[in-house]
Amino acid sequence: MPTPLLLTVVGSINVDLTARAGRLPQAGETVGGGRLVREAGGKGANQAAAAARLGASVRMIGAVGPDADGAWMRAELDAAGVDTTSVQTLDEPTGVALIVVDREGENQIAVCEGANGEIDLAGVVFAADEAVLAQLEISMNLVEALAAQVQGYFAVNAAPARDLPEAVLERADLIIVNETEYALIPALRTARRVAVTYGADGARLFESGVEIASAPAVETTVENTVGAGDAFCAALTIGLASGVPADTALAAACAVGAAAVADPRSQPALSTYGAYVPR
Repeated sequence: MPTPLLLTVVGSINVDLTARAGRLPQAGETVGGGRLVREAGGKGANQAAAAARLGASVRMIGAVGPDADGAWMRAELDAAGVDTTSVQTLDEPTGVALIVVDREGENQIAVCEGANGEIDLAGVVFAADEAVLAQLEISMNLVEALAAQVQGYFAVNAAPARDLPEAVLERADLIIVNETEYALIPALRTARRVAVTYGADGARLFESGVEIASAPAVETTVENTVGAGDAFCAALTIGLASGVPADTALAAACAVGAAAVADPRSQPALSTYGAYVPR
């Protein structure tokens, strides 16, 4: 990334309430002995914080409630170096994610969207040299509006898995999913450019269903997988939107994802992008 990429992240801002337990509960089961952690989260905020720490010039478009959690989420994004002037304060409460993480770092998540469901683009202008990254913890109408309005590079993390409108499939320069989401969205088999993560098996990049690049996973100590995919999305968008070759960008994103897995937080500490580019 020779010069800081201008990146706008449009997405969710949540308080993560995380119970760390020995194992994940089965349906109808109670698992005791957990430890509760309260921290900043939301796929949009996680990706914005990661991108800023990687060295991009990042603004966040999202929404929080008129509550103490909303003020806290703004402060956390500010501390990560994200421009929060486009974060809206609405009547709905700040979003909350209820998370259980087991000793292996695997997780279960239920999201209460709150203010995230009311984000709008009134008065927002996107520059031609500005990349935009969105996820699906916001309304699909908003994602469709982005597809129509964004002038520059447009990336979509299709998570949680939902069918994408044709307009989004045709407009997106990059769609990022994990292997489960890839299986749940058949239209991605023929999409223009799709990155798929495979956990310990690394990641692959497809163009119109044809694999054009792959990268192995980076061995790491697993502490928490909640923010790993978001850090990967931020890094891959930064790399590809900046013109980094596909193989290199994919390998760097896998390295960033591994660094995130080794950090217990949903918004992990990261080095600048160049530290993860293979030599």
